[in-house]
Amino acid sequence: MPPPARRQTPPTQRHAAESSTAPHSATLIGSVQRAMRLLEAVAEHEHGAPAKQLARETGLALPTAYHLLRTLVYEGYLSRDKGLFFLGEAAERLGSSGARQKRRSTVVDTLADWRDAIGVPVYYAMYRDGEIEVVCVSDAPGNPAVEEWADFRETGHAHAIGQCLLAQLDEDARRDHLDRHPVQSITPYTVRDSHTLLRRLERIRRMDAVTERQEYALGTVCAAIPITVGTTAATMAISLPAHQADRLPAATRQLQNAVGRHLGSLALSISI
Repeated sequence: MPPPARRQTPPTQRHAAESSTAPHSATLIGSVQRAMRLLEAVAEHEHGAPAKQLARETGLALPTAYHLLRTLVYEGYLSRDKGLFFLGEAAERLGSSGARQKRRSTVVDTLADWRDAIGVPVYYAMYRDGEIEVVCVSDAPGNPAVEEWADFRETGHAHAIGQCLLAQLDEDARRDHLDRHPVQSITPYTVRDSHTLLRRLERIRRMDAVTERQEYALGTVCAAIPITVGTTAATMAISLPAHQADRLPAATRQLQNAVGRHLGSLALSISI
């Protein structure tokens, strides 16, 4: 007697079963792709666009488009006004963050170029919200940056970066900074008191380079040049081992020339 025939699963049921066990990631990725297409479509309409138009432009079924649009509105990536959809605050924050990242990448690449051309570590710092902030440092194994063994923010009186930034401030702002971060000797070469430091800062002309020799770190000499854009004080700086101190003037001039050639792009990057 022949064995009973094997029962075949109808194709529609087999497809449904396979779909139920498929990874959810495929569905989720598809939803993300469709949502991104909608965001891009909305971004092309400065004065907003209705759901029907966005569905047509993205090739989505209207119910699907409307569901995703409502989700994007709920999450803040879109806003809706009188039936029209616009980019929301969350999408605008993404755009501004991307622009800041692009500007930062420009500075990182520029510093790396100068590091290689001059053969020294290069630093970019600014005075922001009443504090010294080292934004970016570019060094190499053969030319390591100065180790921050004492907080740069609290020891601005001792290093070229801090002195260059403080020199760009008015007298009241300098005194306020020193009231919050008093002068202290951290090496035998550090300036001894705020009065002496303030006199030194007053003698620095607007575009002068600032140099210091072993005031922050023994065995290290540094130079910083000012970059002022509007009311923002910033600086580019370099450092060398003390036994190469004779290289500092020439390296500083190279940095000044490089900054002069790229000041426009640096000005755009001050806000990173």
